[in-house]
Amino acid sequence: MNINNHPYHLVDHSPWPLTGAIGAMTMTSGMVLWFHKNEMYLFYLGMIINLLTMYQWWRDIVREGTFQGKHTSKVVKGLKMGMILFIISEVFFFISFFWGFFHSSLAPTIDIGMTWPPKGIKTFDPMQIPLLNTMILLTSGMSVTWAHHAIMNSNHSQTKNALMLTITLGMIFTMLQAYEYKEASFCISDSIYGSTFFMATGFHGLHVMIGTMFLMVCLMRHLMFHFSSNHHLGFETAAWYWHFVDIVWIFLYISIYWWGS
Repeated sequence: MNINNHPYHLVDHSPWPLTGAIGAMTMTSGMVLWFHKNEMYLFYLGMIINLLTMYQWWRDIVREGTFQGKHTSKVVKGLKMGMILFIISEVFFFISFFWGFFHSSLAPTIDIGMTWPPKGIKTFDPMQIPLLNTMILLTSGMSVTWAHHAIMNSNHSQTKNALMLTITLGMIFTMLQAYEYKEASFCISDSIYGSTFFMATGFHGLHVMIGTMFLMVCLMRHLMFHFSSNHHLGFETAAWYWHFVDIVWIFLYISIYWWGS
């Protein structure tokens, strides 16, 4: 542990921002190749680069915060502020989809028959899988809060059980949404309804998968005793992210599945 005369963390040189950028570019180029030529090798290569970057970057941050003592109270405050600003940016990201949805649904144009949903679109019943998924995500929000309180009370077994429950619920949600997509009677190119539906729910599903991965890392770190009752920033930010995902889904369910159908 380095001894400094200030509480800030001056980060070491790291290759991971560069490899992450290369992975993102490779994956995006691979998606273009996939869409136009149905070839997925470049997409898979980009995914592998991204996963390796994520693993090694996460490993380095765990070392800094857990073993090297570089996450002082001042640094933790800055990291929390960074996560809050990131979540705010994600809120505005989803606002753009809601804006597009309400713009098209409140004043449907003549091109879609001046009705909403557009003619020919058979929407999902909001009382079936969407309602079940809503209950699953709300339950997962309660279980991640249970895990947070268990960590603060130094209850190792309850934290493990609550995290495992949250991760399982996240996986079930993703599988049910995949099944829903498979059974959909419309696709992303079926008028403005298909575009707004799949963009909004699809990006939310991606966020659920990222949040589930985030919580998996927290579970592994918890099993290795990285967290204490007063130092568990990694889990805290994961819990914030999961609550954000829950809230976005509630708005999606009410507006797109229930009111919009």
